[in-house]
Amino acid sequence: MASLARIRPRFVPRLSVGVRSLQTSADSTQLATDAHHSEPFRVKLHEHSFNAYRTEVPSLDVEVTKDSLLSMYKDMNAMRRMEMAADALYKQKMIRGFCHLAIGQEAVSVGLERGITPDDRVITAYRCHPFAVLRGGSIKGVIAELLGRQDGMSHGKGGSMHIFTHSFFGGNGIVGAQVPVGAGIAFAQKYMDKKVATYAMYGDGASNQGQVFEAFNMAKLWNLPVVFVCENNKYGMGTSAERSSSNTEYFTRGDKIPGIQANGMDIIAVKKAVEHTREWVTSGKGPIILEFVTYRYGGHSMSDPGTTYRTREEIQRMRSTQDPIRGLQRYIEEWGLASEEELKKLDKEAKQEVDQAVEEAKTSPFPVEKDLWTDVYYKGTEPPFLRGREREEVHYY
Repeated sequence: MASLARIRPRFVPRLSVGVRSLQTSADSTQLATDAHHSEPFRVKLHEHSFNAYRTEVPSLDVEVTKDSLLSMYKDMNAMRRMEMAADALYKQKMIRGFCHLAIGQEAVSVGLERGITPDDRVITAYRCHPFAVLRGGSIKGVIAELLGRQDGMSHGKGGSMHIFTHSFFGGNGIVGAQVPVGAGIAFAQKYMDKKVATYAMYGDGASNQGQVFEAFNMAKLWNLPVVFVCENNKYGMGTSAERSSSNTEYFTRGDKIPGIQANGMDIIAVKKAVEHTREWVTSGKGPIILEFVTYRYGGHSMSDPGTTYRTREEIQRMRSTQDPIRGLQRYIEEWGLASEEELKKLDKEAKQEVDQAVEEAKTSPFPVEKDLWTDVYYKGTEPPFLRGREREEVHYY
């Protein structure tokens, strides 16, 4: 059990966003009760973890458990290791074409998954690899897909931006185009009277797209159960948000749609924001915007290392103060939940899992010519006839 007296105060920087300063440190949450190894305990988020527009901010009081914190820590490590492996494979020219990594944004993907249910729906843009794994895929499936192999989640025919699961509607390569599709997914769930949430994710670079605002309008008109999630990582490709957007408070840009802005570097704040917005849309209150203020350590894609607009000093500073994995590590250690050696063991397990997945993916064969005509429809969704052919003649999963 960890005592509250053990928790030292720390000075942390804030990001000014106009409404009020948003806390973007990865480790600003404090114990509210003594930490326990076997029972839930309470923590309190920093008072500036959230901003709100046309609604109230989520509660700062959060209940956590040792097991959930350790599980999130291991998952974030695995997601980063996977992206680092993709980085290495791209540089070895084993991955070709586009490849967009989410190194630094692990709290968003892992925290989102912890705040929703398996029946909820998620759709995002091209920085999609962690979501594909967490939504029912596998690290091997993602790596094999990037390598263009048959064991890939789209059997090697989709690549980095076209990976799907039953509840994950993919990375999508057209900037902003996934947002109206997400609104359509939410419409379908409402039409079928299913009490689930749809999370339609986009970046700050896509926020000025007309189709994004059109989706906002339709979602509000029809009161759809959709959470529009802006992953604000400060740069749309190589352009800073301040140079591209007259209003960088993306959570306020839904007109009559309420919005929440959350610290996207503290996974506890992320999970709480997701739970709050899920309850909002599934209770019939209509759409809501959720902006995560986060940061990516690399360039827009592997073909854009980002050296033209980001200094090495800036990246090192962000890693030291706002790395989501290191922030959670500090919580676990200072709250007495696990030792440094125990966390290193989890790190090693994550590395071994990714290393094994990479080696297995490398041995998978490439697609063959006949595979061009398979997987046209997901099993059970194919039409009864396709160009005069019986349903049984159509190949699918």
